[in-house]
Amino acid sequence: MAFARNQWYVAAYGSEVGRDLLARTVLGEPLVLYRTGAGKPVALADRCVHRRFPLSESRLDGDTIVCGYHGFTYDPTGACVFVPGQQRIPRTARVVSFPVVEQDSFIWVWIGDLDRADPAAIPRAPWLADPRYAVVRGMAPLNARYGLLVDNLLDLSHETYLHGGYIGTPEVANTPITTEVDEDRGIVYVSRHMDDAECPPFYARSTGIQGRITRWQDIEYHTPCLYLLHSRIAPQGVYPPAEGEDSEAFHAEIVYAITPSTEHTTYDFWAVARDFAIDDESVSEYLHHSNHTVVMQDVTALNILEQVITTEPDRYQELSINIDTGGLAARRLLARMIGSGTVGAAR
Repeated sequence: MAFARNQWYVAAYGSEVGRDLLARTVLGEPLVLYRTGAGKPVALADRCVHRRFPLSESRLDGDTIVCGYHGFTYDPTGACVFVPGQQRIPRTARVVSFPVVEQDSFIWVWIGDLDRADPAAIPRAPWLADPRYAVVRGMAPLNARYGLLVDNLLDLSHETYLHGGYIGTPEVANTPITTEVDEDRGIVYVSRHMDDAECPPFYARSTGIQGRITRWQDIEYHTPCLYLLHSRIAPQGVYPPAEGEDSEAFHAEIVYAITPSTEHTTYDFWAVARDFAIDDESVSEYLHHSNHTVVMQDVTALNILEQVITTEPDRYQELSINIDTGGLAARRLLARMIGSGTVGAAR
């Protein structure tokens, strides 16, 4: 499988990366992540150049990693600074050090041509590091290809059927969507505005709204990695004012970082940021439990779907309808990224 390289991908939450060595595989590239004593995140190729022993199974000595097999030692730039039994360090004794940026609580890594890494190109999810929002988060590995999660998140009609009792109601599947594509920036927008909808437990219990609601779902998918769902919940018939703050509504910013690990595995980083009940720990606990349940329902479904796809005939023809316009647009943008030469084969 070809991946879109020369792109930024989330490898971890910042809170996951510390003075312990963390192994992650992104686009088929095994990485080891850690922080220097000064707190700077580092991502190196997770293979010693000597006999390929994983550096993630080794140890830190100050800011250097000492290979747990033969002692080759690497600094944060990937340069080998010690080899056993000799003074001369071979010129080729180094591992790749991948560009890293910590932003909006994520650790982003650049997988591709090192001289093309531009931190300004990383899309933002500012709510995740904004004290005016309360955030719950998690990460779920999928035994399924990356594209299945992209399809899943861009077609929220499945909430009605897969997530009933949590976030799904009949109106989600029954309300038409609008889709727009920013070709230059590689962003897909999908909107579903429900003017009169049942309030699902996810929002009824967290906001305290009784009765029916006006529920808006506005998606931005920034190819290839970042998915944003701007969720607006208000009592039925309450709409944003022409001017000023939308103070009568509740807002949740649902963030997913969708990172391909290998050809058939994916990291599903998820977070829910809210602008209401920000000091209420019971609401945070409920939303964390509920969203984790929803994510795991997706994981179960997509893992099953991966097994179906891997055993079906090559020429199987799937059917697409109006609700698939966002997902189909995303597929096209991702294929264009791959076709532009910013690719790398799965290993």
